[in-house]
Amino acid sequence: MRNEPDSVMLFAAGFGTRMGELTARTPKPLIEVAGKPLIDHALDQVRGIGPDRIVINLHYRAKQIETHLAGQGVFFSHEDPDILETGGGLQHALPLLGGGPVFTMNTDSAWSGPNPLTQLAKNWDPNLMDGLLLCLPRDRAIGHNGTGDFLMSDEGQLTRGPGVVYSGLQIVKTEGLAQIPQPAFSLNLLWDKMLRARRLFGIVYDGYWCDVGTPKGVHLAEAMLRNADV
Repeated sequence: MRNEPDSVMLFAAGFGTRMGELTARTPKPLIEVAGKPLIDHALDQVRGIGPDRIVINLHYRAKQIETHLAGQGVFFSHEDPDILETGGGLQHALPLLGGGPVFTMNTDSAWSGPNPLTQLAKNWDPNLMDGLLLCLPRDRAIGHNGTGDFLMSDEGQLTRGPGVVYSGLQIVKTEGLAQIPQPAFSLNLLWDKMLRARRLFGIVYDGYWCDVGTPKGVHLAEAMLRNADV
């Protein structure tokens, strides 16, 4: 089995309820930031590393996303009749992704800085890690109002607690998914297994990241991207 990630899973199935009226008729991945749908921003980063396969999970207003991405060489994992959350969605998509570790990436973020997937790949060590999460200090996590998700040791080992913010981008081994019986579940269940084994690690992204989960986040992301262009 391969040890280096060469497939990317993009999460695009959610209802986007925090967006309010913006997602009443449009799926969140098609909300525009700086004149481009969020999912296109994500795909720009993904295509920068030239993966063998890109898989996108779909549920809410799936046809709109399919139509938007028609002919672009991506694969779709349909979640029907029920949405499967992040862990269940990844498990459902495994036949399309293949064996071995994969990138997973949320589509409701904007990035300013070096390609985040490249930074993750350079720091991936399959002998030491079952998961590697890209994180940020709170002052570079724009639009995030919490206290953080993980504490990170000097060696990059993660434990839960207020500290760095998870960006929604990771490399993860998928074998542990088979041990989770329910069809719909959060990736937190897989991370819990890795945390107990002391094999969940993180690195700090070298640029800025913006959570685009709310209408305010759209404006914050556009301001971040404008400043990056100055």
